[in-house]
Amino acid sequence: MDVTEAIEGRRSVKHFDPDHRMTEDEIRTLLSATMLSPTSFNIQHWRFVLVLDPAMRQEIRGLAWNQAQVTDASLLVLVCGDQQAWSKQPERYWANALPSAREFLVGAILKVYQDAEQLQRDEVMRSGGIAAQTLMIRAKSLGYDSCPMVGFDFEGVARLINLPDDHLICMMICVGRAKKAAQSRSGQLPYEEVVVENRFP
Repeated sequence: MDVTEAIEGRRSVKHFDPDHRMTEDEIRTLLSATMLSPTSFNIQHWRFVLVLDPAMRQEIRGLAWNQAQVTDASLLVLVCGDQQAWSKQPERYWANALPSAREFLVGAILKVYQDAEQLQRDEVMRSGGIAAQTLMIRAKSLGYDSCPMVGFDFEGVARLINLPDDHLICMMICVGRAKKAAQSRSGQLPYEEVVVENRFP
């Protein structure tokens, strides 16, 4: 499947085959592609929690208005992010760069993010959103469907997964074999309404 087919075919599926299982190789392939997503200064803020324990999945379903896709999908991924990734050995993010470039970029990271709490949070959410889309497109290219979700108790799920204090949950994504296709697209806005040339009128 080419990338255009994957983009056009990706839909938010709500009904998954509860008996289907993804292999470890498929999961690694999916997440390895997701980890190629771009991040500011190559900080790679994202952390992906794979909820594999059926009991935990059931608990999360209870925190997500009992939505069946939480337990029925083959894989449940919590897309999280480390707000302090910028400060945690940032030289790692440029380990293969020339020493002069590494020194400049690490200095820039510290200058940009230090004492900028809102920016730290914003970058986690931006990076998480880009990674989530990469994950869903790659899943579609592998023959799987997905459903991004924010309809859950973020604080409750954070406690359940023991989320570190300096991390955030961006969203969760269900991945699996669709048992029922998504409805037809319900109301796509026209190109002219969402694409602006140069400046708003």
